[in-house]
Amino acid sequence: MPQTIQGFSRLNKEEKIDWLTSNFLSDSKNATSILKQYWNSDAKLQQLHDEFIENTVTNYYLPLGIAPNFVINNKTFAIPMTIEESSVVAAASKAAKFWMSRGGFKAEILGTQKIGQVHFSYTGDAQKLSSFFELTKPILLNDLKTLTASMEKRGGGITSIELINKNDQLANYFQLHVTFETLDAMGANFINSCLEQLAESWQREYTNYPVFSESNAEMVVIMSILSNYVPQCVVRAEVCCAVSELTEADGIDPEVFATKFVQAVCIAEVEPYRAVTHNKGIMNGIDAVVLATGNDFRAVEAGAHAYAARNGSYSSLTHATIENGIFRFWIEIPLALGTVGGLTKLHPLVKLNLEILGNPSAPQLMEIIAVAGLAQNFGALKSLTTTGIQKGHMKMHLMNMLNQLEATDTEKSKAIHFFKSNKVTHSAVDSFIKNLRQN
Repeated sequence: MPQTIQGFSRLNKEEKIDWLTSNFLSDSKNATSILKQYWNSDAKLQQLHDEFIENTVTNYYLPLGIAPNFVINNKTFAIPMTIEESSVVAAASKAAKFWMSRGGFKAEILGTQKIGQVHFSYTGDAQKLSSFFELTKPILLNDLKTLTASMEKRGGGITSIELINKNDQLANYFQLHVTFETLDAMGANFINSCLEQLAESWQREYTNYPVFSESNAEMVVIMSILSNYVPQCVVRAEVCCAVSELTEADGIDPEVFATKFVQAVCIAEVEPYRAVTHNKGIMNGIDAVVLATGNDFRAVEAGAHAYAARNGSYSSLTHATIENGIFRFWIEIPLALGTVGGLTKLHPLVKLNLEILGNPSAPQLMEIIAVAGLAQNFGALKSLTTTGIQKGHMKMHLMNMLNQLEATDTEKSKAIHFFKSNKVTHSAVDSFIKNLRQN
């Protein structure tokens, strides 16, 4: 049975690997070799990667692909995408090319404000607390000046502070609800630093306020933290064209295709079982660019799915209509992103990817990433409503299957030729390779 260990973080990387392989891996020599083969030969670059997180033992590679031919607001982009899923980059590229000759994608920012909250309990009179808040707000803001001065010089900072009474949902629960503008920074550290100072000032002023000291009312700060739900930090991206221009849809009549496409989106708007998979496809495109640009894809995922459920049931993030012969397809999605701070100035590939995108501001990156999600969804729905998702998807998986079977270059070449006109399944590929080897 593996032994517990004290002071693991103090071991060097070699010692960590020795302990890991000897306790948890059956072939420790081979496991050690695999872990070390992913180390970068540049010691300085490897150290940089080692220090991104704690207890690093090696690097974990994901492919970085490029989806070209995106026209966004009349400007052409090649979009970097980091993802392991076959067909995502291909689908995005195909959708980009499809819309390139139909006016491209249009995108606009609907808002850029982010949210943080100080959560606390209070057992006294709510009206007294409200009066105290109005009286204390200038003091709270003044205490924050040292933290917000730099951001304010650039046009950002705190835009509002509200006292919210949540007693109807949880006994004695209140919050200070704070809205921030963080410009090109994602702003998590800035927001959390402000909130912790706000909580400290709020507690201090409450303790020193005579009205409360003379009563039995108790106020306790529970926690101070930003929210990854950012419904005021939203971007819209869309495509539109005459229905008659929706050709190249695998030979299907444009009107039939447009009608089926809109119906597919409507189903995702009303059916949660479908909406989850529908939105997962959108996030295939979004997460890939979020990762490639050094942003927090977990925060983006959480915020997007919360937004999809904002009206009380989980629904599609995209929408489509046909009106007066015009097909329109769009997405509105919250995206809290940064182009300064974090990995954006540390990870060499992140810096390179941002340069590929023209070193965008955070709002511009919001537009690009929303477009990537819309393109991904268009590609998926186009396949679903025409040939079916498996035809193209499984062909993209073919190389993975061949690699699992350890096919030679000659076997791969023959398999690719054969499956151009035959259905790809794992059993079919397995049989094909076995037959080749028997002859």
